[in-house]
Amino acid sequence: MLASLCGCSAVGTVASGVTSTVGHAASLATRPFSRSTSVPPPAGLDDYKSQVAQHVASRNPEHQFSGTLPPMLPAIVVLEITVDQEGRMTDVAVQRARDAHAAQVALASMRRSEPLPPPQRLAQAGSLKFSETFLFADAERYQLRSIASGQAGE
Repeated sequence: MLASLCGCSAVGTVASGVTSTVGHAASLATRPFSRSTSVPPPAGLDDYKSQVAQHVASRNPEHQFSGTLPPMLPAIVVLEITVDQEGRMTDVAVQRARDAHAAQVALASMRRSEPLPPPQRLAQAGSLKFSETFLFADAERYQLRSIASGQAGE
Protein backbone atom coordinates (compact mmCIF):
# COMPACT_ATOMS: atom_id res chain seq x y z
CA MET A 1 0.00 0.00 0.00
CA LEU A 2 2.82 2.38 0.88
CA ALA A 3 4.45 1.86 -2.49
CA SER A 4 1.21 2.60 -4.29
CA LEU A 5 0.62 5.78 -2.30
CA CYS A 6 4.16 7.10 -2.74
CA GLY A 7 4.24 6.33 -6.45
CA CYS A 8 0.78 7.58 -7.29
CA SER A 9 0.92 10.36 -9.85
CA ALA A 10 -2.70 11.36 -9.35
CA VAL A 11 -2.20 12.79 -5.87
CA GLY A 12 -3.36 16.40 -5.75
CA THR A 13 -1.23 19.16 -4.32
CA VAL A 14 -2.24 21.57 -1.61
CA ALA A 15 -2.60 25.28 -2.18
CA SER A 16 0.50 27.06 -3.44
CA GLY A 17 0.79 28.82 -0.10
CA VAL A 18 2.69 25.87 1.31
CA THR A 19 5.32 25.84 -1.42
CA SER A 20 8.41 27.51 -0.06
CA THR A 21 11.56 28.80 -1.69
CA VAL A 22 14.55 29.04 0.58
CA GLY A 23 16.10 32.11 -1.03
CA HIS A 24 16.16 33.72 2.37
CA ALA A 25 18.53 31.14 3.86
CA ALA A 26 20.45 33.80 5.76
CA SER A 27 17.36 34.54 7.82
CA LEU A 28 16.99 30.90 8.83
CA ALA A 29 18.69 29.66 11.95
CA THR A 30 21.84 27.97 10.76
CA ARG A 31 23.69 25.49 12.84
CA PRO A 32 26.89 24.13 11.37
CA PHE A 33 26.70 20.56 10.20
CA SER A 34 29.34 18.54 11.96
CA ARG A 35 30.21 15.39 10.10
CA SER A 36 31.44 12.68 12.42
CA THR A 37 34.66 11.10 11.28
CA SER A 38 32.81 7.77 11.28
CA VAL A 39 30.30 8.94 8.63
CA PRO A 40 31.74 8.31 5.17
CA PRO A 41 30.82 10.39 2.12
CA PRO A 42 27.55 9.20 0.55
CA ALA A 43 28.03 6.25 -1.79
CA GLY A 44 25.11 7.34 -3.96
CA LEU A 45 21.79 9.16 -3.90
CA ASP A 46 19.99 6.57 -1.74
CA ASP A 47 22.80 6.70 0.81
CA TYR A 48 22.70 10.50 0.83
CA LYS A 49 18.92 10.52 1.28
CA SER A 50 19.33 8.17 4.27
CA GLN A 51 21.94 10.52 5.77
CA VAL A 52 19.63 13.51 5.27
CA ALA A 53 16.64 11.63 6.73
CA GLN A 54 18.65 10.67 9.83
CA HIS A 55 19.82 14.29 10.16
CA VAL A 56 16.24 15.65 9.85
CA ALA A 57 15.02 13.09 12.40
CA SER A 58 17.73 14.09 14.87
CA ARG A 59 16.84 17.79 14.50
CA ASN A 60 13.08 17.17 14.94
CA PRO A 61 12.69 14.53 17.68
CA GLU A 62 9.29 15.87 18.78
CA HIS A 63 7.87 15.08 15.31
CA GLN A 64 9.32 11.58 14.96
CA PHE A 65 7.06 8.56 15.07
CA SER A 66 8.78 5.39 16.21
CA GLY A 67 7.52 1.91 15.54
CA THR A 68 5.31 0.53 12.83
CA LEU A 69 3.24 3.05 10.90
CA PRO A 70 -0.54 2.50 10.90
CA PRO A 71 -2.07 0.77 7.84
CA MET A 72 -3.96 3.93 6.80
CA LEU A 73 -1.73 7.01 6.86
CA PRO A 74 -3.58 10.28 7.51
CA ALA A 75 -1.12 12.24 5.35
CA ILE A 76 1.77 11.76 2.96
CA VAL A 77 3.88 14.75 1.92
CA VAL A 78 6.55 14.69 -0.78
CA LEU A 79 9.06 17.53 -0.75
CA GLU A 80 11.49 18.42 -3.51
CA ILE A 81 14.72 19.65 -1.93
CA THR A 82 17.66 21.36 -3.59
CA VAL A 83 20.98 21.68 -1.76
CA ASP A 84 24.28 23.26 -2.72
CA GLN A 85 27.65 21.57 -2.30
CA GLU A 86 27.84 22.72 1.33
CA GLY A 87 24.45 21.24 2.26
CA ARG A 88 22.59 24.57 2.36
CA MET A 89 19.04 24.31 1.03
CA THR A 90 18.57 26.60 -1.92
CA ASP A 91 14.99 25.47 -2.48
CA VAL A 92 12.39 23.29 -0.82
CA ALA A 93 8.91 22.89 -2.27
CA VAL A 94 5.88 20.69 -1.80
CA GLN A 95 5.68 18.21 -4.66
CA ARG A 96 2.60 16.34 -3.40
CA ALA A 97 0.30 16.66 -0.42
CA ARG A 98 -3.39 16.56 0.35
CA ASP A 99 -3.09 17.96 3.87
CA ALA A 100 -1.91 21.58 4.18
CA HIS A 101 -1.07 21.22 7.89
CA ALA A 102 1.11 18.16 7.26
CA ALA A 103 2.86 20.03 4.43
CA GLN A 104 3.63 22.90 6.82
CA VAL A 105 5.00 20.46 9.43
CA ALA A 106 7.26 18.86 6.79
CA LEU A 107 8.52 22.23 5.49
CA ALA A 108 9.19 23.51 9.02
CA SER A 109 11.09 20.30 9.85
CA MET A 110 13.34 20.80 6.84
CA ARG A 111 14.00 24.44 7.78
CA ARG A 112 14.94 23.44 11.34
CA SER A 113 17.39 20.92 9.89
CA GLU A 114 19.50 23.42 7.97
CA PRO A 115 22.22 22.94 6.94
CA LEU A 116 21.92 19.39 5.67
CA PRO A 117 24.86 17.02 5.26
CA PRO A 118 26.98 18.09 2.28
CA PRO A 119 26.21 15.97 -0.79
CA GLN A 120 29.88 16.13 -1.81
CA ARG A 121 30.49 14.55 -5.24
CA LEU A 122 26.73 14.11 -5.83
CA ALA A 123 26.48 17.88 -6.40
CA GLN A 124 28.95 18.05 -9.28
CA ALA A 125 26.80 20.60 -11.11
CA GLY A 126 26.87 22.86 -8.05
CA SER A 127 23.64 21.58 -6.54
CA LEU A 128 21.63 18.42 -6.00
CA LYS A 129 17.85 18.08 -6.27
CA PHE A 130 16.05 15.13 -4.66
CA SER A 131 12.71 14.21 -3.12
CA GLU A 132 11.86 12.96 0.35
CA THR A 133 8.54 11.55 1.50
CA PHE A 134 7.09 12.28 4.95
CA LEU A 135 4.78 9.48 6.09
CA PHE A 136 2.48 10.87 8.79
CA ALA A 137 1.23 8.57 11.55
CA ASP A 138 -0.90 11.40 13.00
CA ALA A 139 -1.24 15.17 12.59
CA GLU A 140 2.24 16.00 13.92
CA ARG A 141 4.44 12.88 13.83
CA TYR A 142 5.99 11.22 10.81
CA GLN A 143 8.66 8.88 9.54
CA LEU A 144 10.84 9.72 6.57
CA ARG A 145 10.50 7.15 3.81
CA SER A 146 14.27 6.83 3.37
CA ILE A 147 14.57 5.40 6.90
CA ALA A 148 10.97 4.28 7.68
CA SER A 149 10.54 1.13 9.75
CA GLY A 150 7.57 -0.21 7.81
CA GLN A 151 3.80 -0.11 7.86
CA ALA A 152 1.23 -2.36 9.57
CA GLY A 153 -0.22 -4.94 7.21
CA GLU A 154 2.87 -5.12 4.98
